[in-house]
Amino acid sequence: RLGGAAEFLARVAVPALAPAVADGLRLTVTTGLADDLLEQLRVGSLDLVISAVRPRGRTLPSTPLFDEEFALVAAPSLGIEPSPSLAPSALAEAPLLAYDRDVPIVRRYWRHVFGIRLDREPALVFPDLRALAATAVAGAGVTALPTYLIADELTDGRLIDLRPTEDPPINTLHLVRRPGPLAEGVAVVEQALRAAVAGL
Repeated sequence: RLGGAAEFLARVAVPALAPAVADGLRLTVTTGLADDLLEQLRVGSLDLVISAVRPRGRTLPSTPLFDEEFALVAAPSLGIEPSPSLAPSALAEAPLLAYDRDVPIVRRYWRHVFGIRLDREPALVFPDLRALAATAVAGAGVTALPTYLIADELTDGRLIDLRPTEDPPINTLHLVRRPGPLAEGVAVVEQALRAAVAGL
């Protein structure tokens, strides 16, 4: 019983577990927010969670799995010239696409890369990073997304990294286990996930 963010599970985790499922692993996947999933882990309704939040205390054993790196992206049709020295003023007219009304990912990007506070309303709010990627490809605006999710779009030019940087914002994902004896298959799942992220 595996929990995590829908985007990472769909793009990375579940494809990596396909061979194990074909070999007989029984897998039930639950998507949701980290705090809710960690609570399900505490009460024993999940065995393993891929969490963007490191649990406090020692009741839930956790180990780092993967550092998501974020890029500021848009479609070429927006006409924004990518540059390592791109200034926020170059984006003033571009609509912002966000996961949440509070624009947590884009706001974090602004603070980390530009060193300033973002003070703009998003033009589109959609709590699914895959949908934000598709909307950005369609030319709706600018957003910050994890690079593993948009690797194909960056490679084939449907999206452009607007401000390439050696120091991108990162978000560490943790593998968090249910307390107590390991459920059958958990070690297989952990091994497959670590192999998958090693190739990202």
